[in-house]
Amino acid sequence: TPPTQQGQRIHAMLYLSVLVAFAACNAPPVPLDDILIEKTFVPEQCVRAVKVGDYVRYHYNGMFPDGKKFDSSYDRGSTYNVFVGKKQLIAGMDKALVGMCVNERSLIKIPPHLAYGKQGYGDIIPPDSILHFDVLLLDVWNPEDGVQSNTYHTPSTCSRKVEVSDYVRYHYNGTLLDGTLFDSSHTRLRTYDTYVGIGWLIAGMDQGLLGMCVGEKRIITMPPSLGYGENGDGSDIPGQASLVFDVVLLDLHNPRDGITVTNQFMPESCTRKTVAGDFVRYHYNGSLLDGTFFDSSYSRNRTYDTYVGRGYVIAGMDEGLIGVCVGEKRTVTIPPHLGYGEEGTGIPGSAVLVFDIHIIDFHNPSDKTEITVTHKPEECDKPTKKGDFVKYHYNASLMDGTSIDSTYNYAKTYNIVLGANQVVPGMEDGLMDMCVGEKRHLVIPPHLGYGERGVTDEVPGSAVLVFDIELVEMEEGLPEGYMFIWNDEVSPDLFTEMDTDQNKQVEPSEFTDYIMRQVNEGKGRLAPGFDPYRIIDNMFSNQDRDGDGKITEAEFKLKADEAPHDEL
Repeated sequence: TPPTQQGQRIHAMLYLSVLVAFAACNAPPVPLDDILIEKTFVPEQCVRAVKVGDYVRYHYNGMFPDGKKFDSSYDRGSTYNVFVGKKQLIAGMDKALVGMCVNERSLIKIPPHLAYGKQGYGDIIPPDSILHFDVLLLDVWNPEDGVQSNTYHTPSTCSRKVEVSDYVRYHYNGTLLDGTLFDSSHTRLRTYDTYVGIGWLIAGMDQGLLGMCVGEKRIITMPPSLGYGENGDGSDIPGQASLVFDVVLLDLHNPRDGITVTNQFMPESCTRKTVAGDFVRYHYNGSLLDGTFFDSSYSRNRTYDTYVGRGYVIAGMDEGLIGVCVGEKRTVTIPPHLGYGEEGTGIPGSAVLVFDIHIIDFHNPSDKTEITVTHKPEECDKPTKKGDFVKYHYNASLMDGTSIDSTYNYAKTYNIVLGANQVVPGMEDGLMDMCVGEKRHLVIPPHLGYGERGVTDEVPGSAVLVFDIELVEMEEGLPEGYMFIWNDEVSPDLFTEMDTDQNKQVEPSEFTDYIMRQVNEGKGRLAPGFDPYRIIDNMFSNQDRDGDGKITEAEFKLKADEAPHDEL
């Protein structure tokens, strides 16, 4: 069937396409007038683009259009390092590198007149050769460059910034400009500790750390002239390499520093402040300057107890605990030379310490019971003395107001004989020379209270005690050394009256019955506040000199007739 007109047109177009394709395959190559750049990888962020006059470090593979390699920096194991735009390169490469970013990769095609021209290059590059370079840019800097600092985290507070001669502790990651890691303090799990601005560091780091705050994070970028120069470090840092340090500053002090005290809370009244030689009980939280916690008395549920100003604690704390009030809260910042020094003790060496302290109480070994009369009755005939039997109420607490005990909770008084060691010495002092109805406020130091051990689950060791007391009742005691006295004249036939069975011996029961009868009839008095039968047993034992359980007339003596002891 003859083809249609439409079919003829399609046939003609296909024939023409074949002719064009054949001609293209057999045509001579089109001359390359200028460089051609094909970007094979472009980084998301361009850290820096090359400008004329910059110094660059790059890797390359050099090839002919057929893919045959004629040169490679990779084969030599080192980058090609050169200034751009100063005719140190073939013209095409000089032109192609301008505008490239660090970590950018490009395929660069250079015509002969911008390469080695009609002369070629020895036996390596023939005349009139088009050259292809696969280039990876790793580094760029300029001789005019200085240190560049970019802070990407600023702490909310900054009371101090790094200055020349300060000593700092910081963590860092060190990379080349292309991101290659060459060193990190984090991998060693230890900060880098050094003086700043006095030549202990490479010049760029010396400059880059100045002005930083504790807790600040910044990127410090430096050219090789301020880093490791032409030769690198001989290991991980190539010569002429820009360096990038990602730094976080953890600590800062100066050798001239003393402690810094910041008051957080001051009680309304402060009648006394600590002095050297005082014994202090305090709570604390200890941290490093960057906030890293390292110790707390609260976690042990026990105060830290120590003398101050006597070298029992680190020098900075010794100083920081002077001049404080009970109840005061303060922050004490201590430089390492007044703390744990270069070595540290369970904390990093050369670390600044921050203690948040709360003073619970303090006293001095020379302290006596502090007595304050808060109420005095108008009449007082007989103030208390040693041997008196007293009944009193009290509220007991620690210096920080923590309640210990109260007789009011039990709806009954506390009853003791003064001078009989039935209470702590400080309470004995506080109850002496007191009137019925009188009220007193007592502050008792621990050496007159419960001492270093305290009372388990009630009174901490070395705690100062506070008592508010009220004397409710008092029974006058006997003269010192007496457990029994006569109210009337002593019978001349005392032994005979005791010996009710007339067997010339006084039995324990006869002795007890006789003494109790004298007391009940008002003829005699036993020392108040003690078990009467125990007193009488003691009196009997003193009279029973041979210990046979009976008193003979030869053994029996009145107190006036013998050496002093507690009996008749």
